[in-house]
Amino acid sequence: MSDNLSERLRFLKRVVEREIHHLTYSSGNVFASPFTEELAAELGENEALAEKVEAYTSRFCRLQDTAGDKLLPLWLRALGEKTGAVADNLDRAEKLGVLDSADKWLEIRQIRNQMIHEYIESPQVLADALNTAFDYQETLIAFAQAMLADAERRELLG
Repeated sequence: MSDNLSERLRFLKRVVEREIHHLTYSSGNVFASPFTEELAAELGENEALAEKVEAYTSRFCRLQDTAGDKLLPLWLRALGEKTGAVADNLDRAEKLGVLDSADKWLEIRQIRNQMIHEYIESPQVLADALNTAFDYQETLIAFAQAMLADAERRELLG
């Protein structure tokens, strides 16, 4: 494995660890009490809550993007695996034991899109999407951490 690949993995390890920390912090702010449709409807008037929700949404999406679009293909290349489309990479991650379900990951991606694009029109959709994202948060974190732990076990981080 090249030094460049190892350095990139170390860089993404630092990024992912920071993103997990920030996501966990934001989820504590948004989900300290149940996030309801009524709270979602208040976002236009409640700037403090809107900022917290925006931070959570951004951080959730950022970690998913980093883990699925950056870390996963790099980790697969470091293992000498062929990389391809996202769905193919996710299937390979599932076979290698770092992801419980490629299908669940794609569901998480749909939730991500709802949080970003549909909340303006429907507080119920936003509340449902946020609560579902929170339910999937540990799956997202576990996937990123499993790849990093595997890279460390295989001494791919240099």
